[in-house]
Order: sequence, then structure tokens, then C-alpha cells
Amino acid sequence: MTRVAAIDCGTNSIRLLVADADPATGELVDLDRRMTIVRLGQGVDRTGRLAPDALERTFAACREYATIVKEHGAERLRFVATSASRDAENRDEFVRGVLDILGVEPEVISGDQEAEFSFTGATKELTGRDDLAKPYLVVDIGGGSTEFVVGEDHVRAARSVDIGCVRITERHLVHDGVVSDPPTPEQVAAIRADIEAALDLAEESVPLREARTLVGLAGSVTTIAAIALDLPEYDSEAIHHSRVSYDRVREITERLLSATHAERAAIPSMHPGRVDVIGAGALVLLSVMERIGADEVVVSEHDILDGIAWSVA
Repeated sequence: MTRVAAIDCGTNSIRLLVADADPATGELVDLDRRMTIVRLGQGVDRTGRLAPDALERTFAACREYATIVKEHGAERLRFVATSASRDAENRDEFVRGVLDILGVEPEVISGDQEAEFSFTGATKELTGRDDLAKPYLVVDIGGGSTEFVVGEDHVRAARSVDIGCVRITERHLVHDGVVSDPPTPEQVAAIRADIEAALDLAEESVPLREARTLVGLAGSVTTIAAIALDLPEYDSEAIHHSRVSYDRVREITERLLSATHAERAAIPSMHPGRVDVIGAGALVLLSVMERIGADEVVVSEHDILDGIAWSVA
């Protein structure tokens, strides 16, 4: 066993995994897994820069994670940064801050690398299951981008497109700093058009419709699963590898897009940091399922974070 730590810093959240990894058996034993909503990508689509308060929220989370990594005695640490920090003019400021706090430089990875990690993290433990047909389509709906990866035991094709839940919420639903509550039919139609254009782009290089099993990752998908399961609170174990039908995803998406902020916030399994962006994230998932004709989505709690941990091990 090798004790490793992995940090995934995305557009909406930053997450930590400390685990014992055994590459020989494929076993990854969690010691600490946690997530903090920092909204690093706040305003990036509009300004091209990381906001000062967003950077400070992210650095505060890094300080907390540095303590946890030290307490567990992790031998190796890898910090991967995704969509928001790729796009920002002032990403050097972000890199310096992380290096000062954690002692490692964040790797601002490409969308293709992001897709590779997501696929490994989501599918490594599915090997040998005869109830899930291959090839898999792994869809990782992030805050700034969504990754599409098709493969069997290894990645065959991958593409990252800019339709994350934060990015499209800010693009279509925020006016004068206020989120539409709920969005108008015209706003929903505009989001739909953005998503469909991005799916066209993804299909240029990824054979989405060849997939036999759709595997959905990240907070938008896991929150939809929690709602589908009617959980009294967010429960990772109950959510992991649950299956949500297309009809249920459509019903939940319509509910979220017609609800007010207060109604969404009152959902027991809803993280406060997802209240404003969950509708857009749900619409991405629904659109993907419609595009490929998926009857259901298999929901995974294991994703890019687990893939990063394996890369260290």
C-alpha cells in the first residue's frame, strides 16, 4: 500500500482524497474524502480573471487540506486544477498561492488529461461486472466544462467542452449579479441551444452514441441521484453506483428548473453551493441522455479525484 493524497480544484469545488492505494490489486482505501464549494470560477467566463475573493476562498480550503494531508502522513501529493484556472489571465497568482500553502505546484491540466483521469477513476472498479455493457460513456459535468470519454478498459476517445453548470448559469441566468429565480422558458431554451451545440462539438471526436453504459460523475449528477433516491441527507454510499432512469432525470430536471431558490435550497440532500447551478447541471445530463438514447445513468462517486490518486500511486 502507498499512502497518497490527491486534490482536484475545479470551477465550483475543491476536493481532497487521502487514500491507501494498492496498484497490484486495484484497491483504493479511503482515509479522508471531502469537498468544499469555493466557486473559484466566479466571473471567469465574463472577466477572464480569477476574482480576489474566489482565490481567498480557495486558499483557505488549501490551508485546511494541508493540515489533513500532514496528519495522515501521505507520502505523495498531486494537485490538479481544471477548467477555471486554465481560462484565467491571472492563473500565476493561483499557482503561487497553492505552492506556498501545500508545497506542490498545481498542474493546470488539459481537458484531455482531465478526461483520462475521470475515466480511470470512474471505471477501474467496474471491471468484471457483467451487468454493465461496454463501451462506457463517462460524462463528468463540472462547473466550467464537461468531459465526454468513451472506452472499454482504456480511453478510446475524449473531448472536453465548455458547458459546465457554473459557466452556463452565469452566461444565461445571471443579470446584475442576480440569478433568475426561476429561469424563464426563453432562458432555458438558450441554455439548451448552448448544450446542443457543445454536444455537436463533442460528437466530432467522440462516438457518444456507441455507448452501452452511461456513467455520470460530479456534483450535479450525484445530487440528482440523491433527489431520485429521496434521501433525507446526502449519502455517498447510497448514491455510489445507483441507477437513475431517463424518466426520473427528466422529472427532476423540470422540477429544478421551475423551482425558486428557496424551494431548491429546501431539498434535504442539496449542498448550499449547488442551489443556483443545479438546474443547469441537470439540463446537461438530460440533454446527454436524450442525445444518446440512454434509458438510465449509472452514478459514480468515484471520478477524477480517484484517477488522480491512481496516477500518484
